[in-house]
Amino acid sequence: MKKILLIQGHPDAESFNFALYEAYKKGAIASGAEIKEIIVRDLEFNPNLQFGYRKRTELEIDLLDSIEKIKWAEHLVLFYPVWWGSIPALLKGFFDRIFLPGIAYEKIENSLWWKKLLKGQSGHIVSTLDQPAWYYWLYYGRPSYHAMKQLTFHFVGIKPVRTTTIGPIRLSKDSYRADWLKKLEKLGFEQK
Repeated sequence: MKKILLIQGHPDAESFNFALYEAYKKGAIASGAEIKEIIVRDLEFNPNLQFGYRKRTELEIDLLDSIEKIKWAEHLVLFYPVWWGSIPALLKGFFDRIFLPGIAYEKIENSLWWKKLLKGQSGHIVSTLDQPAWYYWLYYGRPSYHAMKQLTFHFVGIKPVRTTTIGPIRLSKDSYRADWLKKLEKLGFEQK
């Protein structure tokens, strides 16, 4: 039984992104996986890394709880919409505040290298777009994936990381959305 942490980074609970999240969760539960959740919009925390890395801001209770869930997980599944080629501000603030030295990675003294403290975990990024996924990849080079997959997850040791891009959502038909909900439920059941 795999320990799966679902992280929902969309600020709108009525979004299709949330429906995809619920479909994945349904499949994972049906498979017998152990599930924990972080719904970033429901957390109480300051998303601003006020002092950068010069001085640590005290971590709020919800962030401390989130850190424990991340350390517990074997597999992290991150859901978010792509906005302006990136992730929502609140989700960015969430990672800024918790993926800190001593928590997600550790600096090596007198070296530019670091220890990856979340090694052994895998990940999956599911994002929604208002443009075709192929266009986001071909024309823009998928910047949010590079930021989250390589510069965030890989940086702290989370590997491998799968990606699923779903779009366009805006103006999509009910049948398109229903197909994607089935696909996400299957991915959850397969624990991918």
